[in-house]
Amino acid sequence: MKKILFGAFALMSTFGTMAQQTPQKSNYSQHDLFNPLFNYTLSTPTRSGTGSPGATYWQNSADYKINVSLDDVKNTIDGDVEITYKNASPDKLNFLWLQLDQNQFNPKSRGGLSTPINGGRYGNVGFEGGYQVKSVTIDGKSADFYVTDTRMQIKLATPLLERTGSTKIKVTFSFNIPKYGSDRLGMQEAKNGTVFELAQWYPRMCVYDDVEGWNVLPYLGAGEFYLEYGNFEYAVTVPSSHIVVGSGELTNPTECWTSEQQKRLAEASNSDKTVIILGKEEVGTDNSRPKKDGKITWKFRCNMARDVAFATSKAFIIDAAKINLPSGKKSLAMSAYPVESAGDKAWTRSTEYVKGAIEYYSKWLYEYSYPVATNVAGVVGGMEYPGIVFCGSNSQGEGLWGVTDHEFGHNWFPMIVGSNERKFAWMDEGFNTFINFYSTDDFNKGEYKGAKIDMHQMSKQLFREGTEPIMNIPDVLQANGLGFEAYYKPGLGLKMLREQILGTERFDYAFREYIKRWAFKHPTPYDFFKTMEDAAGEDLSWFWRGWFYETWKLDQSVKDVQYIEQDPKNGAIITIENLEKLAMPAIVEMEMVGGTKERVTLPVEIWQRGGSWTFKSATTLPLKSVTIDPDHVFPDYNSKNNTWKPLNYKAPKAN
Repeated sequence: MKKILFGAFALMSTFGTMAQQTPQKSNYSQHDLFNPLFNYTLSTPTRSGTGSPGATYWQNSADYKINVSLDDVKNTIDGDVEITYKNASPDKLNFLWLQLDQNQFNPKSRGGLSTPINGGRYGNVGFEGGYQVKSVTIDGKSADFYVTDTRMQIKLATPLLERTGSTKIKVTFSFNIPKYGSDRLGMQEAKNGTVFELAQWYPRMCVYDDVEGWNVLPYLGAGEFYLEYGNFEYAVTVPSSHIVVGSGELTNPTECWTSEQQKRLAEASNSDKTVIILGKEEVGTDNSRPKKDGKITWKFRCNMARDVAFATSKAFIIDAAKINLPSGKKSLAMSAYPVESAGDKAWTRSTEYVKGAIEYYSKWLYEYSYPVATNVAGVVGGMEYPGIVFCGSNSQGEGLWGVTDHEFGHNWFPMIVGSNERKFAWMDEGFNTFINFYSTDDFNKGEYKGAKIDMHQMSKQLFREGTEPIMNIPDVLQANGLGFEAYYKPGLGLKMLREQILGTERFDYAFREYIKRWAFKHPTPYDFFKTMEDAAGEDLSWFWRGWFYETWKLDQSVKDVQYIEQDPKNGAIITIENLEKLAMPAIVEMEMVGGTKERVTLPVEIWQRGGSWTFKSATTLPLKSVTIDPDHVFPDYNSKNNTWKPLNYKAPKAN
């Protein structure tokens, strides 16, 4: 040890001084960032320390049979739902909890009462909505229940047995359809009729899991959904003039489409080009429907799903095309939109966008799992459900691609990977924002590919005053910060992890492993973190803590450069610093006089013993500059100290 220290001192004493940055006090602490106990949790029988489901992982399920009617004059839904609920848990259940999300659309609800005076995206003041629950039965007998805001508790006369217990819950209900339901559902008047987008339209089971038991956070608007998986059969009765599109597969097409429309649908199922099923000149005509008067019941089936939604209107244009899946299976891309949304720069390209997004994600991540993927134009700006999404009717061009791509990206997170959106918005919005970067670059040979992201500029928003940690319940986050904390910061963090920290091969393998392990299951943030570390072979606890749990800034700098024995031919000693609480690997570029450039990439481990690191450059030419993070791939908050230049350097005059 003494010899090493002496040698280092002797070497340092021979350096000549060139130019130094103004000293800056460091806020960095390696003990905070590299805390060995952070993310150090024990495995359980249900969740392995590797991040995979444990040997005794269990999950309850809920199968649904739903029958409703739409009154397009009174704007109401009326019907019933029968839920077959199966208890796979090791616990006897003395009561059950259901979600009644329609109850949020009322000024007296918790969501209504907690809406700011100036309103907002999730405000529903001025509308008297909510469920009218007419009856509740358990296995055919009247149930003891009560409703509290957006939840219903059913007290069981006989406990539901552990592991094998099963019961049938039937609820008859009705509700008034809100014109604008928290940007999740609603109605829009179109030239040829109202477009109804229906979601959260039936009572749904709350999740009972191995982490918290019953998950009963109220629905306030910003926090989305946490749902059990199961099989769905649902029937929607509407006026015969209407077209219904919904999650899953239509099981009675001969009753709902004309013979000509059925032929066109068959053609579309084998066509990579968009096929018109019901064109704009046909909307509202007598021959566009199987019968002129009365009602038609549209019947759908959607298996292994966590939810279903539908849209209906007599104003819809319908078109479709084939989706090619890696296994050789086919799915159908479909779009439903009113005449005023049509156009080559608008919704006429919607099906092309649906097809492009789903084919890309199916090849990269995990195969799309539903028989149809439908995009609906209406009042909702952008919202996702299994096999169907709602996007703004005025969207067009790059904006329509972006919202379509984003909403269908959600079919992987959280439709396939069933995270708890009510608590962890970043586990669906952040993941989805991340995968959207790559699908957009790829679509139609880069038609909408954007400029390269400058993370130095982005840092001003990511680390703005008042920023909050990603790891927050979405209803806790400030409304004006939700886009950064739930979408962009986690999305950009994963992009850095893929491109700068792990590399694409290691990241993609681990990310696909996470999806495969937790497809149609309920992962927590810890399951994601541990799976990524397990499959990539990397301790990333420093990254999870600094990026997801804290609001720490990044500030890397070049502190000092000195030639050995004051002679460039002998090389240079370069000192870099980490001045804020967050750390990242260091990319250092050295530009020599004459224009030659060299780079060195240093791992994050250089910061494990402190915030300063010194290394030797083997350059034999005078240095024109030394820059840390020259490509701005990390969110460095202070770019001014990233480059060192000699005090007396002058560029040579041109001949």
